[in-house]
Amino acid sequence: MMLTRRFSYLFLMIVSAGGRPFANPDHHQVLVLGGGVAGIIAARSLHSKGVGDFVIIEARDELGGRMRSHNFGGTTIEVGANWIQGTQVPGGPANPILDLAIKHNLKTRANDWFGSISTVIVFSSLILTFDASRPATYDSKGATDYLDVFKTSVDDFSNLTVLAGARVDEKLVDVTGRTGYSLIAPRKTDDHSRASEYYQFDWEYAQTPKESSLIAAGNNFTYNTDEGGFSGDNQMSIDPRGFKYLIQQEAQEFIKPRNLILNTTVKSISYSNSGVTVTLTDGKKVTGSYAICTFSLGVLQNNRVEFQPPLPAFKVEAIQSMTMATYTKVFLRFPKKFWFDTEMALYADAERGRYPVWQSLDHPNFFPGSRILFVTVTGDYSLRIERLSDSQVKSEIMGVLRTMFPNITVPEPTDFFFQRWNDDPLYHGSYSNWPPSFFSEHHDNLRANVGNLYFAGEAMSIKYFGFLHGAYFEGLAIGQMVASCINGEGCVGLKQVKDVVNLHPYEIPNGTSD
Repeated sequence: MMLTRRFSYLFLMIVSAGGRPFANPDHHQVLVLGGGVAGIIAARSLHSKGVGDFVIIEARDELGGRMRSHNFGGTTIEVGANWIQGTQVPGGPANPILDLAIKHNLKTRANDWFGSISTVIVFSSLILTFDASRPATYDSKGATDYLDVFKTSVDDFSNLTVLAGARVDEKLVDVTGRTGYSLIAPRKTDDHSRASEYYQFDWEYAQTPKESSLIAAGNNFTYNTDEGGFSGDNQMSIDPRGFKYLIQQEAQEFIKPRNLILNTTVKSISYSNSGVTVTLTDGKKVTGSYAICTFSLGVLQNNRVEFQPPLPAFKVEAIQSMTMATYTKVFLRFPKKFWFDTEMALYADAERGRYPVWQSLDHPNFFPGSRILFVTVTGDYSLRIERLSDSQVKSEIMGVLRTMFPNITVPEPTDFFFQRWNDDPLYHGSYSNWPPSFFSEHHDNLRANVGNLYFAGEAMSIKYFGFLHGAYFEGLAIGQMVASCINGEGCVGLKQVKDVVNLHPYEIPNGTSD
């Protein structure tokens, strides 16, 4: 990117486009560790509160974090974050990512995840019509209409969120999403039901209902307009500059070259109540009065950075108790289009989660003529395919496609690509998911500062965990909090809970038998 190369060059020359270099280039009021959404918005909060002596330290050669694009046969695809999830209803709050997209003229299109499985846009004699007679639902027999099952799964998920809200209101213990589904209706074990449930649940949270909290899954407020959410709509980025463009452009408005260090990885962080010292992998040390760590939950869980002193037990327990899930989009480009005309399609396999959710980018709304199709897998299946070679994964997917379209000669793809998110040492996953054993006090501890070291990121958002706007709000809040400390407006540490305990003790038999 020209943006990042220019910043790197000017930083190395120690030239400031908007002011003189810092008196001590190795010490700053605030170190912002990570250049994703949380880090950039935290830095913007500092800047807006008059704190200009900060530096963002980013391991990659550009800003954006998990907003990552890839040139795929001449088309810009998003291998990470792809959607503005929840936009705005008239008179309601706007998703701040939507605001940034509008501000920076990012090109997006509405992506109908549900209706488009059954609705095909048909152009006939220049008249726009809709054909619901060809649903894009498939199984081992090829095209098979199980829209009734799919629609039931939509209702089941809606009822699941109602049940989750009721458990909060009634102060009932949390259970798994799987338990919640079982309380709604008898368990469904056929291929069509499992695939449809996957589409509602796993495709959103990147883990199964069995691995996920019922209460948290049902109370992520992103789509709930009654609880501070935005809307049920989703806008997909189709901008040739990449989805990351909106946050990079926002950064250009306030970041000077002296505020940015790229291509630099943090090795260790030493923290206290008086300051923070960061040691880089090249041995250089950078100090700050404060630091804001925006590393992914996966990086923290895998001990990619050494903390000195070691993080306290309450913090480690919180980090290790939440889940970093993996969400993998696998892209294929073909010599010609042969697949469904809807935006989305669903494949029901005998193995739950085996290449179920498909999206056509060669569609009038997205990249017509691109000949690109992609399939999404999540959770353990993502981890599985990361252990395979590209050729093995491609072979499996081609087998599924030939099952879906038995009467077509399906050609070999000309291009193939997927990002191995879990294997990437900068992320170790895609985004966080809340497991049923994760208490609200754990979340307090996950968010809590230790000394002058603060933490921000999507995992720290109790209302919007797993979403870009969760990272935005946490970066905003923590940046403002640290700026208040510096400006003498009050500096109160975030809530910590030393021991997270059960309300009732477990009743363990004493070893005697009846």
